[in-house]
Amino acid sequence: MALNTKDGISIRIMTEKDYDSVKPFMREEFFTAEPLSQSTGEPVHLQNEKDNDEYYLSMIAQGTCLLATDDSRDGRVVGFVLAGAQYPEDVEKHRQEAEELEQHAWGRICRLLSKVEREANLFERFGVSKVLYSHITSVDESTRGRGLGSRLAATLMEVGRSKGFPLMVAYCTSFYSARQKEALGMECIHAVAYADYKDSQGRPVFTPKPPHTHCRVMVIKL
Repeated sequence: MALNTKDGISIRIMTEKDYDSVKPFMREEFFTAEPLSQSTGEPVHLQNEKDNDEYYLSMIAQGTCLLATDDSRDGRVVGFVLAGAQYPEDVEKHRQEAEELEQHAWGRICRLLSKVEREANLFERFGVSKVLYSHITSVDESTRGRGLGSRLAATLMEVGRSKGFPLMVAYCTSFYSARQKEALGMECIHAVAYADYKDSQGRPVFTPKPPHTHCRVMVIKL
């Protein structure tokens, strides 16, 4: 059942069966556009693939992921959100998992996100015991600029409220995703400049093209 429909595009809760369509969409639309993945030139969608599949399916099982389909094109997938609950103990778990990953692009991205997560210190900062983590949002290139990303984020906020989450958070690696979420009332409470995040040789680990200069932690109270 659709949560909302506008301009022929419906948004509904994602099911595990939908992942068969979401995974290739993510490869074609998300990993080719996300600034950090794009800047590495590596096949990020193939790195840590099995564990990532399990993680994404675990979020889908929570009923917190969204799928956008085009009713005029036989229900073709045109966007999605992967999101799920996070708890205080996940912060250390993510650090350990990131440290154990290989020195490929996905491993480097996870280590940056873990650093950002620890520095943001959301659970202590806001005095909460769980948050809704908006992990990946992606829309079809043909629909960009038509407000679908904002609709997905706003719908996720409603889902979060209905499930009793006090807070929603997104770690935005893209300038545009952070700007979009700011327009919806989300606040940037921490940021790390890519130019300042360096390897042991003093070189920036990531060098995405402008205007993507920071990883921003965007938060809204639900």
